[in-house]
Amino acid sequence: MIPLSKVIKELDPNADVSCCDNDIDNIVWHKGTPIAKDVIEAKQNELQAEYDAEEWKRNRQAEYPTHEDCIHALLDGGDTLTELQEKRQAVKTKYPKP
Repeated sequence: MIPLSKVIKELDPNADVSCCDNDIDNIVWHKGTPIAKDVIEAKQNELQAEYDAEEWKRNRQAEYPTHEDCIHALLDGGDTLTELQEKRQAVKTKYPKP
């Protein structure tokens, strides 16, 4: 779940709050006008949906060959480059764009 502090900063960049255990009922407002719980929850759901929609991208990044692998493949050429392209394509196939 998206942290409440991040949600509140999205709604009011100047707000200063503390929150224990990400509990919406335990928000302490140090600076800024308190925001209604339903507004915070709606924004949290929106941000969570955006985060979830990008899961395919995070999964790809975790499994793609490293930059070092790419550099070596480019320098070595031949089968090494072909293997690298096959690995990248396998990851793309495993985690397609929605």
